[in-house]
Amino acid sequence: MRPFTSTISFDEARRRLDAAVVPITRTELVSLGSAGGRVSAEDVASSIDVPPFARSAMDGYAVIAADTSGASAGAPVRLRIVDRLYTGQSPTVAIGPGTCAEIATGAPLPAGADAVVMVEQTARDGSDAVLIACAAPAGQNIGRRGADITAGATVVRKGELLNPGRIGAVAAIGRPAVEVYERPRVAILSTGNEVVEPGRSLGPGQIFDVNRFTLTAIVESNGGVADARPPVDDTISSLGAALDACAGADIIVFSGGSSVGERDLILDLVAAKGEMVFHGIAVKPGKPTAFAHIGSSRTPFFGMPGNPTSCLSNAYVLLIPYLRALARLPEAPNRTVTVPLGRRIVSQAGRLQFYTVTLERGVAMPAFKGSGEITSLSHADGYIQIPADQSVVEEGHAVEVTLF
Repeated sequence: MRPFTSTISFDEARRRLDAAVVPITRTELVSLGSAGGRVSAEDVASSIDVPPFARSAMDGYAVIAADTSGASAGAPVRLRIVDRLYTGQSPTVAIGPGTCAEIATGAPLPAGADAVVMVEQTARDGSDAVLIACAAPAGQNIGRRGADITAGATVVRKGELLNPGRIGAVAAIGRPAVEVYERPRVAILSTGNEVVEPGRSLGPGQIFDVNRFTLTAIVESNGGVADARPPVDDTISSLGAALDACAGADIIVFSGGSSVGERDLILDLVAAKGEMVFHGIAVKPGKPTAFAHIGSSRTPFFGMPGNPTSCLSNAYVLLIPYLRALARLPEAPNRTVTVPLGRRIVSQAGRLQFYTVTLERGVAMPAFKGSGEITSLSHADGYIQIPADQSVVEEGHAVEVTLF
């Protein structure tokens, strides 16, 4: 057996991970329809004005403002209708004194007109004339050319997340594609003679592979591309071959084999093929988590605990921040609520504990069963942090719940 001789704090683990991040530099051109949630690798500038023409902001009548001077409900101004304009239609008739054009919202403003009177302030006078019941100042109800975006303006900057609003701005300038940073490729596999893929029959002492699927979900929802691989037996030769097969990945994540048993071979594997950055964090669950650099390319390697709750818990608090930084994504939103604790919790002193809870009628109820029980997380709404120097949280104490 090889017991831990020391562990580092959770904050120190985060500092070492932050220092190891080398953001992705590869880029690719993707269609605008596939660019949502990606990070722009270029400044995107407009080659046109948006809108590219002056347009009506209301359904109504395009007029010469001076023609409506003094108009009121009691003394309306009569104008002759010379055209009817709809969206997607180019005006062919200029507006002169005493005339106007019926116009739809978004339709191009005809030459000569400098205001739009909305239809509610008018009344038809026969088939070819309208009564204007109020004066219209120049520029009223007109969206000027380039009011939204002017030619040469930058609509998206390099490094910005392409959220729906920015996607809309790129579409507005007519760009069908945008250069983005590639998603990091993450190789994922579970280790252990006892691990079996779902769909197969379990033999004596065997369990189904959980971590491969929870980690895949984590990666795919946080900017990465998961390369999930079959489980690997606990032998140096099998683990070494599996690690070599992950060459080309931007991150390698193994789960299992990073604890303290004589058959836990991840430490020997890293010693042969890379450099350990840390092994052992003073947290619960997830103490045996390891991080290393592999090979001459110094590929980041996470050795996650085999227990499903430990693995997924540390994926939330360690892998996600690292992956998002590598992918150049902003930090994941941290949503919290403060509620009273519904039942007393006893925690192991000396380790920061991430304790899962459910929210029931405005109260946080303990949900943590154990490191090996995936339902500790699948039934939970979030977690509370119990500091290393605290062993008890009393019922009714206000706790801050970080929501999943």
